Amino acid sequence: MSGAEGATAPFNSRLAILLAMAMFVLVVDTSLMNVSISAVVHDLHTTVSGVQGAIALEALVSAAFILIGGKTGDLIGRKLAYVLGLLGYAVGAVAMTLAQNLSAVIIFWALVGGIGASLLLPAMQSLIHGNFEGDQQKRVYALVGASAAIAAAVGPLLGGFITTFLSWRVGFLLEALIIAVVLAGIGLVKDVPYTGDRAIDLFGALLSVVGMGGIVTGILVWQEGGQYVLLLIVVGVAALTGLVFWLRARSRRGKPTLLDPALFSSRLFRTGVSGQLLQQVSLGGTMIVLPIYLQMVLEYNALQAGLSIAPLSLSMFVIALLAGRRAKGRPANLILWGFLLAAAGIVILLPIVPIATNGWYLTVPLVISGAGLGLLVSQLNNYTLSPISDERVSEAAGVNSAAGSFGLSFGLAFAGAIMLATLAFTFTSMTNASTVLPAADKQQVAAALEEDAQVMSNSQLQKQLATETPEVRAEVVRINTDARPIALQVALLVPLISALLGAGNALRMRRLPDPAPSDSDAPVLG
Repeated sequence: MSGAEGATAPFNSRLAILLAMAMFVLVVDTSLMNVSISAVVHDLHTTVSGVQGAIALEALVSAAFILIGGKTGDLIGRKLAYVLGLLGYAVGAVAMTLAQNLSAVIIFWALVGGIGASLLLPAMQSLIHGNFEGDQQKRVYALVGASAAIAAAVGPLLGGFITTFLSWRVGFLLEALIIAVVLAGIGLVKDVPYTGDRAIDLFGALLSVVGMGGIVTGILVWQEGGQYVLLLIVVGVAALTGLVFWLRARSRRGKPTLLDPALFSSRLFRTGVSGQLLQQVSLGGTMIVLPIYLQMVLEYNALQAGLSIAPLSLSMFVIALLAGRRAKGRPANLILWGFLLAAAGIVILLPIVPIATNGWYLTVPLVISGAGLGLLVSQLNNYTLSPISDERVSEAAGVNSAAGSFGLSFGLAFAGAIMLATLAFTFTSMTNASTVLPAADKQQVAAALEEDAQVMSNSQLQKQLATETPEVRAEVVRINTDARPIALQVALLVPLISALLGAGNALRMRRLPDPAPSDSDAPVLG
């Protein structure tokens, strides 16, 4: 079908909404698990470390197998891969609804659900590519991206509300019901056939698992303050580097490859994937810093924190929908403005952090950053994937999904690690410089503050200091009060730098021709 014909075909809004619902469930699933940890631990009679390990395992499995998931969609059919991915998530959701022990969580939610995610993400992007064309395709990518963004932003709010007033099991039951609705509409999906080589590159698949798995494991270990972080990341990077050389060598010999290395010869594809990664780093960094700020400094509960972050998520959602439908002009210009607005919001937020007494102070900068992220959500997937042919779209979608997943994980872990490292350094410096604290107590106070940095509000601190003298108690609270805004400001530099790097990447995009749809006469790669 030509681009002109696709432009005149009626827009299948029901299918677009069902795809957005599938993406919403995929993203909100982990948020629900994160905010439900204490309740899950209590009800299943297990440990916090056990549940955290299941969460880490799910992230690891989905990231490690995502490139293989794209190739699997080529071999078994993108529509079937999409269905199996949804079923994998449904199995995990139902298991969480009925689970009586941690083993069920690990097997069905982490392993089966993680493999489901690795199938679902590339297949979904491939099906959007094959079921919509032209401006319609752009609108659906924007809608699905906006759905993911708002799920990441409001997921903790929804999870906190459901867990507090109902049960965490109800949240997962609702997930299963949404998946059932999506599967009920599967007849609307037209499969996207694959006509390329169906041979399997086993060694390339192994390198991809070790590479993505090593890097994501390193990030997760880093986030939890574990050891061997550098070794894990080096192993992952080495495996991915080896994968690049392996793919090139196989391609030169005319043998089947896990991915076509010619994808990476396209400057459009490289800049698109880079933009996706940097956007997700910026989103992840922002979404880890703000809830900690609201809960640790302003002492908000999960519901209040979610409401305070709502301006970011709502502006992302609205702008993504409007830009996906009505935005005119070059995509590279919109992407540039997206990164600049995301950076501007954070720049405005930085001086507000030390003086904010409630969440309303954050509204304007969050709306600005949210508008920027909404522009990015509306453009980047379409920019990266629209020029790719149907035959190669699963490979491209797998790489694009891997870049996004890695960026989000990195942003969450790195911003959190930077914040805690800054807290530890600032606590120690301020404690040692204090003229009020007794010299014999300084080391003990610094160590206690560092250890409890993630969760220590002033109210909690005052309870722990009940046996101390009023002077010591006031001084320790002062140190805690002064140190936290500094740490949060430093942590905000992670999404800020990522947004600025994204703007630089967008300037490169502006020097390239706009991506042409793969069904046009323009070359697919360039």
